[in-house]
Amino acid sequence: MIEALLAALFGLIIGSFLNVCIFRLPRDLSVISPVRSFCPACDTTIAWYDNLPIASYVLLRGKCRHCAETIPWRYPLVELLTAAAFFAAVLKLGPHPAAIQLCVFSAILIALVFSDLEERILPDEFTLGGTIAGIALAFWIPRHFGLVQILLYPHLHNERVLSALDAAFSAGVCAFMLWAIGALYFLVRHKEGLGFGDVKMVAMFGAFLGLQGALFTMIVGSVLGSVIGILYIFILKKDAASYELPFGSFLGVAALAVGFWQAGQ
Repeated sequence: MIEALLAALFGLIIGSFLNVCIFRLPRDLSVISPVRSFCPACDTTIAWYDNLPIASYVLLRGKCRHCAETIPWRYPLVELLTAAAFFAAVLKLGPHPAAIQLCVFSAILIALVFSDLEERILPDEFTLGGTIAGIALAFWIPRHFGLVQILLYPHLHNERVLSALDAAFSAGVCAFMLWAIGALYFLVRHKEGLGFGDVKMVAMFGAFLGLQGALFTMIVGSVLGSVIGILYIFILKKDAASYELPFGSFLGVAALAVGFWQAGQ
């Protein structure tokens, strides 16, 4: 339990950094410079004591100290979700490298969900970077079952290499499948149905979850997006032909659920 609580505290810090990424990356701004956060409304640099995860939001009552502009609810929510994900990962898996893998995957997904929800953008830093991280982590924490392992094990017995190859293979297959679906949709409807960011996102799923987990995620995310999207359009009377569904957000939520379900299996 102590390890899980420490992981939650670390998750709050990571969540604060994710908020910086969610705001800056879709706008092509550096997450390194300026180092200090600033208010998007008045551009005033935020003091360290006004930038404490959760606590500062509560103490400031959700408003900027300088211009009194409302701080978006996304900031404390991302911090809380990241802390909760880190806590749950360590509680489920213990102080084990697999928990680190699940924490990394969770942080990437939370950033992608909110980035797509707000800006309809899935930054390459998280999709492509996440794919590379997933393959590297598959080498560090080998998966023992996958299509590549079945096909190559008689010829290659290094489980770390097999695991990394399976992660790369799964990433490529998932990306190709979603790209093919999008291409077919374009041929039939003569308009883009899926962004290339979604394609790169499912590649990251393949790297972390393997082929089976990634395909299951795509099914669950598609059903979730369809049901909630239809309800949203119906309730708010949006134009179904022009409304851009944040498909990546639904995929991210599904991937997070599948990742925790699959952990420790």
